[in-house]
Amino acid sequence: MSFPVATLARLCVLTAVAAGSLLQAQDANRINLERPGPRDFIVDNANLISEADELKIRQLADKLLTDKAAPIIVVTIESMAAHGGAGLRIETFARLLFDQWEIGPAKLGENPWNYGMLLLVSRDDRKARIELGAGWRHDKDVAAQKIMDELIIPHFKAGDFSGGIVAGVEGLDKLARDLKLPQAVAPPRPASHYWIGLAFVGLLIFTVVSLIRRGSSGWAWLFWGVVFAVIGTILYQMATSRSSSGGGGYSGGSFGGGFSGGGGASGSW
Repeated sequence: MSFPVATLARLCVLTAVAAGSLLQAQDANRINLERPGPRDFIVDNANLISEADELKIRQLADKLLTDKAAPIIVVTIESMAAHGGAGLRIETFARLLFDQWEIGPAKLGENPWNYGMLLLVSRDDRKARIELGAGWRHDKDVAAQKIMDELIIPHFKAGDFSGGIVAGVEGLDKLARDLKLPQAVAPPRPASHYWIGLAFVGLLIFTVVSLIRRGSSGWAWLFWGVVFAVIGTILYQMATSRSSSGGGGYSGGSFGGGFSGGGGASGSW
């Protein structure tokens, strides 16, 4: 069976048009930003981060990547429009960038992973976004919003972009390690602190009275001997467990097929 030349020509034209449309659609969804090196962690196009804070961010991010295979990538831009994101919401821009750069390893061995984190700051749009990898699902959205509202945005409102970004990275480090987030305002001291103080004073009085009455043969020496023996045992176990677990950790880079799961938090100032 043969096709007329005119039909073949039309098919070629239609194919070329379809391919061109597909390429245009792909270009429309592409963010014009160059990905940093495997362990560089920072793209500061808007020049918002001081040199001292850049060093602090890199140290925190490098250690977290080694310990948890959870990279934190910090990106500052002048505006979304300057990088191919005119008309986009900050959430869409961050998701596209996250997926384009493939932040975080998608797998560790045979296990699904995808715990990358992106902190994006668009200076002139006055918007910021924490975008989380799909491995986080939406379990950390509340914590991410707390980091945004209490640690990042107050600094930005005061004009301290570098301090806000560092505070955000410190918060994300705690989030990834399942530790308590830094407090924006010092919380009231719990009542247990006062009971601990009273117990310490009571032990001090007991020790002094015992030494005065019985000297070295009193109960105070025995009591404190037991206390220090317990403390010494705990410290020894901690030291040995540290040495036995050392030398491991994730040695790869920040990019390895990761993709966004839509979780995170946004803020504006």
